[in-house]
Amino acid sequence: MRRGLLRRCPLCGSRGIFEGWFQQVERCPRCNYPTTRVEDQWIGSLGMNIIVSFTLLLGVIAVGFAVTYPDPPVGVLLVAAVSVAALFPVFFFPISRSLWSAIDLAMRPPDPDDDVDPRYLPPTRHGPG
Repeated sequence: MRRGLLRRCPLCGSRGIFEGWFQQVERCPRCNYPTTRVEDQWIGSLGMNIIVSFTLLLGVIAVGFAVTYPDPPVGVLLVAAVSVAALFPVFFFPISRSLWSAIDLAMRPPDPDDDVDPRYLPPTRHGPG
């Protein structure tokens, strides 16, 4: 998960999975891990971005009112809330993409069908029989 928070490849930790702030490459340049393993994987990262952004927005509003009660400066709180609502999702966008890739990797380890560098594949488990 730490690799996802740092915008790195969830499998090998390489930094090369983004070209700029918004554009994610198709595969990691070091281990060839696909940054999008299933079609529409971006929906999970979008949902995560929305949840984290709304939670932060609610926190800013609640703390702002709690700290300034009984006479909250509505204009200042409105500017702070609009700033958080407009800027944080843009800032968090690539982090949510790489973090969602890390969550996907934790739920579904890579297999040979992912065409990943074999050095990064987990050892195969052979059961009895």
